[in-house]
Amino acid sequence: MKRLKYTLGIVAMLAGSFINAQEVEPTKPEATELYKPVPPKVTPGANGAPPSDAIVLFDGTSLDNWISAVDSTDAKWILNKDGSMTVKDRTGDILSKQNFGSIQLHIEWRSPAEVQRDGQNRGNSGIFLNGLYEVQVLDNNDNDTYVNGQVASIYKQHTPLAMASVPTGEWNTYDMIYHAPEFEKGQKVKSGTLTVIHNGVLVQDHVEIKGTTPYIGWPKNPPHGKGPLRLQDHGDNSRVSYRNIWVRELD
Repeated sequence: MKRLKYTLGIVAMLAGSFINAQEVEPTKPEATELYKPVPPKVTPGANGAPPSDAIVLFDGTSLDNWISAVDSTDAKWILNKDGSMTVKDRTGDILSKQNFGSIQLHIEWRSPAEVQRDGQNRGNSGIFLNGLYEVQVLDNNDNDTYVNGQVASIYKQHTPLAMASVPTGEWNTYDMIYHAPEFEKGQKVKSGTLTVIHNGVLVQDHVEIKGTTPYIGWPKNPPHGKGPLRLQDHGDNSRVSYRNIWVRELD
């Protein structure tokens, strides 16, 4: 009985200490109201235009913000009269001249209306965040392939929650929220994450980026800082086009 009373006494003492350690609940509304820091004002873009704080990487007028991934010379893709650019087959990937870490990305893409080939060879390109982590671009309409390599997949890592493509030859939209991985002393200490909305449909929900997205082998985690946005020339006459590319830095 003495041991029971002693134990109950300890429990009561600890409970009392816990209660005393808690903040007293506010009794006035202003006690839970914050006035600083004030968020910056951002003007939303009208009719598909980028917001006021966006960095525009491609507006349809030139390829000046891009270089060849092969030799760092001027990008050699095709600039179209409709304000888009198209992969020029076998000229290589292109890179944004500016490097980024964590970003919000808006990008629009279109596979060619004329269907050629099938599987991974139909309208294939890719969008690489930090130049390393690929979100798949592919014409998947009536065109099955491995699901972790289909449209809107994080290539070979995450299957999309839905297939939300518009009809072949029409414009698709990707909106992404990317948080870059963190490294200390050459080792990854925090994985990157990615959210992807495809034509207004959530298809990747804050998923963990396991590492690079190779065609063969496991993901790798080389330490890195900021890097370019990379658009892929898949080398199979994919004829994928892009337009309206802008980012907002989240660092």
